[in-house]
Amino acid sequence: MEALMPIIVQVITGILGGQAVGAAISSAVMGQLPKILSGAIGGIGGATILGGADPVAVSDGALSLNNILGGAGGGAILTGIVGQIMKAMNK
Repeated sequence: MEALMPIIVQVITGILGGQAVGAAISSAVMGQLPKILSGAIGGIGGATILGGADPVAVSDGALSLNNILGGAGGGAILTGIVGQIMKAMNK
């Protein structure tokens, strides 16, 4: 369970970041499922880029700044990108 906690934190913060961007960008017509999926995937990716997704070395804890900021930022960025792609496809 200790190895899964960083990933769970990344997914949750990624979903929160994705929901925030989805609400802020009203021009991106997205349902809840694309926002949740892109937020979760972006959260894991963003935290990995910041170096917080090493489940073997959890010495800094699941609630490290890399996991939280990387998850929220990655989820927000990927959700914004997916929203713009979906908007372009609907034209």
